[in-house]
Amino acid sequence: MGRTGRLFAHEWAGITPDIMATAKGLGGGFPVGACLMTEAVGSAMTAGSHGSTFGGNPLAMAVGNAVLDIVLEDGFLDHVAQMGLRLKQRLAALKNEHGEIIEEVRGQGLMLGLKCKVSNVKLLEALRAEKMLTVQAGDNVIRLLPPLIVGEAEIDLACTKLDAACVALKSGALADA
Repeated sequence: MGRTGRLFAHEWAGITPDIMATAKGLGGGFPVGACLMTEAVGSAMTAGSHGSTFGGNPLAMAVGNAVLDIVLEDGFLDHVAQMGLRLKQRLAALKNEHGEIIEEVRGQGLMLGLKCKVSNVKLLEALRAEKMLTVQAGDNVIRLLPPLIVGEAEIDLACTKLDAACVALKSGALADA
């Protein structure tokens, strides 16, 4: 929710799904989920055909409403899109500088990945040495998912650490990683 610079990622494709599940982003870290659907799909879900352990939990609903209040504030999603563009541009520059390590920058907004030419585990180790934590993803990718409130200074710091990690890998400083 909001991570790509639009409320839902499907909006970039100009489509409207018939049914959609949402959870983590809706709760901002609090456990909540929602199943969204068109009226036509909803009409097929008669009473008792769909169950939920915590359905309608008042605290979860209050949290979901609070998250939506923030994400839907004027300018919030614009900020996410702007910071996502800044990060993607900085990562593209790093790819150009360290093409033997970074093969491709993937993703949209603040949901990005670096497809690696070296083992993504090696880049993770080099990033850890720079005090930057991230995780690996499939297809030899490093996942970058900064918080939606990230600022320019944090993006610049992350890219400085990524650059240093790539330099360390090229110099062989982490040859046994």
